[in-house]
Amino acid sequence: MPFDLQIIRATEFVRIGPQGRVDMKTSKETLAAMAHACRMRGVDRALLDLRSLPIPAKPRFKAAELAELVGTFREVGFGPHQWLAVLYQKDPHHSARTFAFISRLRGWRVRAFDNFESALVWLSEGEAEKRTRPRGQRIHIEFKERQQEIAQAASEPTSKSRPSIRGR
Repeated sequence: MPFDLQIIRATEFVRIGPQGRVDMKTSKETLAAMAHACRMRGVDRALLDLRSLPIPAKPRFKAAELAELVGTFREVGFGPHQWLAVLYQKDPHHSARTFAFISRLRGWRVRAFDNFESALVWLSEGEAEKRTRPRGQRIHIEFKERQQEIAQAASEPTSKSRPSIRGR
């Protein structure tokens, strides 16, 4: 079954300042604009592709900055029904996985992957779950006749059906 997917490349939102550090304010604004565009188009599945980013000697983002980026998605209205896969080539500082972890702590469906196909499979599983999820209200139905049979079977002595083992 087809589904819409937005691929967000890191080079589209990560902005490096003149000193070689990430310009957090501009990166956050750009990411918010892209996330907002997804929401406006009704796209509930996105893949954040970080594979093209060079791997620095030190972590690019501190945990607080990752939490701030996670907050960006909340600010534009992302919720539990949206799915985000974070795709990385290598994650020696655990930044992608920390981003996903913080997101899950906040109740969102975010996972980090080092394999493109695995990310797509996970995103498509989410779409399949969405299609198979029952709609409407759950209604409890009691089957009194069956309950009576079960109660009757439970009250019958079991000695007839089991041989007795006595005095060996």
